[in-house]
Amino acid sequence: MTIEDLRAELDAIDRQFLEVLRVRIEKCVEIGHFKREHGVPMMQPQRIGVVQERAARYGAEHGISQEFLRDLYDLIIDETCRVEDVVIAGRSS
Repeated sequence: MTIEDLRAELDAIDRQFLEVLRVRIEKCVEIGHFKREHGVPMMQPQRIGVVQERAARYGAEHGISQEFLRDLYDLIIDETCRVEDVVIAGRSS
């Protein structure tokens, strides 16, 4: 195996990661529509805590820095909240 082979495998993993991230954001768009239609507030702090705790547990179980996962999920949550806010307000992203 060469470094190029390893990098090609890493590139494939990155594509999968980005695809899953895109699907996650699309699901948040669906959630935004639901929230708009049912008058549910965009911000759900308890849900954010659940997601962050699950990521922290995953990190602990798999030897991944919990701080890194917390920072990563902060970014993901910020973006999905932005997307949901746009959907709830009825604007285009």
